[in-house]
Amino acid sequence: MRQEAPAAGSIPVLFLNLCRGGLAALPLDWLLARPCPLCRCLPPPGAGTRGLCSACRGELDLPAAGLSGSWPLPWWSSARYEGALRQRLLRQRHRPDAAVITALLEPLERALAPLDLVGSSPRALVVPIPSWKRQANPLPGLIAEGLVRRLGVRRRDLLERSRVVLGQHRLGRQLRLANQRDSFRCRPAEASERRRPVLIVDDILTTGATARSAALCLETAGWPVLGLACLARTPARGRGL
Repeated sequence: MRQEAPAAGSIPVLFLNLCRGGLAALPLDWLLARPCPLCRCLPPPGAGTRGLCSACRGELDLPAAGLSGSWPLPWWSSARYEGALRQRLLRQRHRPDAAVITALLEPLERALAPLDLVGSSPRALVVPIPSWKRQANPLPGLIAEGLVRRLGVRRRDLLERSRVVLGQHRLGRQLRLANQRDSFRCRPAEASERRRPVLIVDDILTTGATARSAALCLETAGWPVLGLACLARTPARGRGL
C-alpha cells in the first residue's frame, strides 16, 4: 500500500516530533556541521563544524600550527611534503577540489598569524606563481583564493612567465636555479598598490629556485616580498626541517 505524503501543514508537526527524540539532545553546532571534505564523514558532536576531521588530520600528519623557516627565503607551510599528504596533492593537481585545498590551509593560516597580513598597513597582497605549462597547475591559484577567503587578504596576479622552463623533477638544486633564472616578469599595476607587501603563493617548496626567481622579479619591480606561503615543504635530505 502506497504511503501518501503528509499535508503541508503537518510538516512542522513532524519536525517537532523529531526534536522530541534524538535531535533535541544534539548540539546546534553539530546540526550545522559540514562533512570532512576528504572522507565525507560528519564530525562527532563537539568536534567542530568545518574543515578536516581528526582522523584525516592524523593521516596527513598536519601539525596544528603549521611549519615555517627562513631558507632559502622566509616560508610558511601547512605540512611536510611526504606520505599521505604528498599523494593527496599529486591527485589534486589533476582533479582539484577547492574545498579540500581550503581545508588543508588551516595549519598554514596559523603559521601566518604572526605576520598579521590583514592588520598590516598597507594590507598585504597574495601573488600566486603562474605555471609555464599549457595545462597549468591549478593549485597555486586555489591556495591564493583560499587565503583570500580565510584571511581576508587580496589577490593580485602580478607575475607572468617570460619564457618556457624545463620540468624540474629530475633536476638538482643548481640546475633548478639556472632553469628558473629570469623566467618571470611583472605585470603593470596601479601606482597606489606598489608599496604593498606581497606574499608569494605556491603549492610545494623544494629547493626554492622558483620562489627565489619570482621574489627577485617582484623586488626588482619595487614590490616588498614577505616570503612564500605553500601547502607543503619538501624535507631536506638527511635532516629535518
